[in-house]
Amino acid sequence: MIVKQIWTGNAYRNFNYLIACPETGEALAIDPLDHQKCLDYAKAQGWHITQIVNTHEHGDHTGGNRMVIESTGAKVLAHHGAGKSIPEMSRGLSAGDVIQVGKTVELEAMDTPGHTMSHVCLLSRTDNPGLFSGDTLFNAGAGNCHNGGHPDELYDTFIKQLATLTDNTLIYPGHDYLHNNLQFTLDREPGNRAARDLLDQAFDQDPADAMVTSIGQEKQINTFFRLQNPEVMEQLYLKFPAIGANPDPKTVFLKLRELRNHW
Repeated sequence: MIVKQIWTGNAYRNFNYLIACPETGEALAIDPLDHQKCLDYAKAQGWHITQIVNTHEHGDHTGGNRMVIESTGAKVLAHHGAGKSIPEMSRGLSAGDVIQVGKTVELEAMDTPGHTMSHVCLLSRTDNPGLFSGDTLFNAGAGNCHNGGHPDELYDTFIKQLATLTDNTLIYPGHDYLHNNLQFTLDREPGNRAARDLLDQAFDQDPADAMVTSIGQEKQINTFFRLQNPEVMEQLYLKFPAIGANPDPKTVFLKLRELRNHW
């Protein structure tokens, strides 16, 4: 499996992705908002884009569909509940569905509500798996729930699905928010040395050559995975005394998401 992360350079800091089969040159585009960059890169590599996956229905993820379809004839796949909001969709995805790319690449769809209620992540069936996480999981952060989502569902997705992935799973998110997310982690957990060290490394990184984190690393630097960390809980108690000194993990997650909304 070949993965190309494409930095759009737009105001929303979107990442687009191309996943290609090295044997056949068939490729799948994930959220190809910057359709021209995606098309140009595929052409330069001799790849043919046959499928598009939209992780969810927001325009900064679906806005390039039509142009890619017109250029390649690619079919659009998305969450089975997103048909009304993604008119180009030709295949609805449910949890466990497999997407084949060429002869060698298999991606498993995960039903991951929270950012929206019709969100999918893709998990590669490879020895070193990759998670294409859209706006559910960011490097060191979690998606917001402002436009059609719900934080209760996002919590369930984090705890029941993302936290159970193997530590070597690589994270390929829909946006580059690493710097701000690490600062939020340190605001909530000032003693987190791993987050501070990574912030130093990422301070002047070029998003066109972005570092890739893993689930194991996220459990160290992403406050939304650190729900039972004593410092995280202590800092939340100071901010929200009504939750008590020993809040349950869901309460911690929801309060963190509330704080991040306005941070």
